[in-house]
Amino acid sequence: KWKSLYQIQGERKRIMRETCSKYKSNNRRIITPYHVSRIFVEDKYRVLYCEVPKAGCSNWKRVLMVLNGLASSTKDIQHNTVHYGNYLKRLDGFDHKGIYHRLNTYTKMLFVREPFEKLVSAFRDKFEHPNNYYHPVFGKAIISRYRVNATKEALRTGSGVKFKEFIQYLLDVHRPVGMDIHWDHVNRLCSPCLIDYDFVGKFESMEDDANFFLHLIGAPQNLTFPKFKDRHSNEERTTTKITQQYFAQLSPSQRQQSYDFYYMDYLMFNYSKP
Repeated sequence: KWKSLYQIQGERKRIMRETCSKYKSNNRRIITPYHVSRIFVEDKYRVLYCEVPKAGCSNWKRVLMVLNGLASSTKDIQHNTVHYGNYLKRLDGFDHKGIYHRLNTYTKMLFVREPFEKLVSAFRDKFEHPNNYYHPVFGKAIISRYRVNATKEALRTGSGVKFKEFIQYLLDVHRPVGMDIHWDHVNRLCSPCLIDYDFVGKFESMEDDANFFLHLIGAPQNLTFPKFKDRHSNEERTTTKITQQYFAQLSPSQRQQSYDFYYMDYLMFNYSKP
């Protein structure tokens, strides 16, 4: 089993590097703190983890906290502790020397997910549940720009954004509010053409990939990747089928444009076109 997982890793890295050399001319650019701002540091096992939201990131942070000795089990760590506790260091918090030392000597990894599924998962999480950040900041701006005859209530609260409106915002080059890490490209979040990742995991094969990674870094035997769903745990995970139901609400050209928007992620991580 390990052997086939080694081969899969080799193949994923090859495709990633080939895509980079074909499309990106910036392979020799200087790595700045901005490029590493999404990378979490675990010094004990010497791991760098680039956070990709909606691809198992809450549970990965739990694992890093256990590796670091901050908790004895992933089950003990609450959602808010993971995201707002600031227990884990980020790579951009180190000086130039500290950043480069870790990039050159630590095991660098990221986990990715099929781009449309990741997008629908983010939409469901942020817009279909009460949220005191995404509704007022993104929701209001999206509804006032893309909804004809919006009610006063919708404009006041920013709640009830429809998927089609969300996609209009995403594809709008003059989008009223900026990008957000939950729907940005992995390409931009983790700079895989500048940073040579040692391990590329996939959400779709999370259990195998995660436990293989833990084996590679020599993690304690009893530490396995948690299976629980972090938020809205009574709700079904975003699947291919659920994703198709959302994309069915779009016009063919919106679907094509959405694919074009995530084209590099599709190519780089070898996901087939939906």
